[in-house]
Amino acid sequence: MPQVYTCDFCGRKIPPGTGTSLVRRDGRIIRFCSSKCRKSMINLKRDPRKFKWTLKYGRR
Repeated sequence: MPQVYTCDFCGRKIPPGTGTSLVRRDGRIIRFCSSKCRKSMINLKRDPRKFKWTLKYGRR
């Protein structure tokens, strides 16, 4: 049974067979729904609470 994950940046659900994942050196798996989320978190080091297009917007 395919498992539905959530994006670690924006908080949206990732349908089975889509998205990308990154495994860090400490073994933590980070999953992204799109390249927009991946670039925002990894390359640009953005905070998802500051963007209106994320589900984490405004949360503390």
